[in-house]
Amino acid sequence: MTESASQPPFLVFGAPRIEEAEIAEVEACLRSGWLGTGPRVAQFEREFAVWRGVASSQVAAVNSCTAALHVSMVAANLPPGSEVITTPLTFCATVNAILHAGLSPVLADVDPVTQNIDPDAIEAVITPRTRAILPVHFAGRPCDMDRIMAIAQKHNLVVIEDCSHAIETEYHGRPAGTFGDFGCFSFYVTKNVVTGEGGMILGRDEDHVARARILALHGMSKDAWHRFGDKGYKHYQVVECGFKYNMMDLQAAIGIHQLARVEANWARRRELWQRYDEAMVGLPMGLPAPPEQHTRHGYHLYTVMVDEAHCGLGRDDFLEAMNAARIGTGVHYLAIPEHPYYKDRFGWRPEQWPNAMRLGRQTVSLPLSPAMSNEDIDRVISAVRSVLGAPAAA
Repeated sequence: MTESASQPPFLVFGAPRIEEAEIAEVEACLRSGWLGTGPRVAQFEREFAVWRGVASSQVAAVNSCTAALHVSMVAANLPPGSEVITTPLTFCATVNAILHAGLSPVLADVDPVTQNIDPDAIEAVITPRTRAILPVHFAGRPCDMDRIMAIAQKHNLVVIEDCSHAIETEYHGRPAGTFGDFGCFSFYVTKNVVTGEGGMILGRDEDHVARARILALHGMSKDAWHRFGDKGYKHYQVVECGFKYNMMDLQAAIGIHQLARVEANWARRRELWQRYDEAMVGLPMGLPAPPEQHTRHGYHLYTVMVDEAHCGLGRDDFLEAMNAARIGTGVHYLAIPEHPYYKDRFGWRPEQWPNAMRLGRQTVSLPLSPAMSNEDIDRVISAVRSVLGAPAAA
């Protein structure tokens, strides 16, 4: 069944901006015969380390942020069954990684304005079994890392930052991911730096990062790049029971050029964000809070709150109406305890975390990508105003 010629094209949520440099690099990678972990992954790691102002021995590329979180927790030597405090307003991967590491997730509610984990809520759920805090820099806004690190120091806790949304984010002049013991980044197709699938571990302790790197490739002492390089075959030894989490050169070929444009893409997203802010003022829905002073917002997700009592329609009706207008939207996120698996396993009820519950039931993420044109953003704004019954913008 073909689409009607009169219909506008569907605006894909989170479509990445891919340019000729990435395409040429992928082609060169294919022609080189080296598709797996090799020289381009090593280059991507070096350039990421330089960009974040750390040593190359402090980073390790992996195949997802989920993998980064998992091996970081294993490399941190947390005792089995230890409690890890995290936010209920996150993607399931955050909690799943805790479980895969043999640890126990504990949820602390979010601040209703920032939507980030609330430091007061963290302190309220600390027990003698607590060993780590896993804050998520939600939508590109940094968590209150001064307070979180003070809590961690007071209770001798490991901090693993989930920076999936926060590659450009800064808190008081310091990059997200450099406060805790580990920072974990995502290069998924909708993220601010894209490799299709991919992630990066950034660690404070070089020995912990070295262990994470070994864990990410079967627990082998040498990766493929060192075994099959032009300096001759290198024997390996399995020193741990590891995982298959390595990044491929095919992915890094995209990431090298994405990283080179990270600032330009951030500036474009900020421009689009400000256009949303200006156009949405006065509409009967909640808008993202302004960035806090002395922080740099990553401008990853533009989330609006659709409350039926104020908007005249429910969140899911809003989603359906935007889809009918051929505009892709997202939900970031239904609170973790809304999902059946966690309800059944832990007996969690959404009402235990009222801020996350309310936000998760009202949130809609509007398209936000440097690939969007001015015409695209105007189309989204026009559709939102139409769905809400507001007059068209002047």
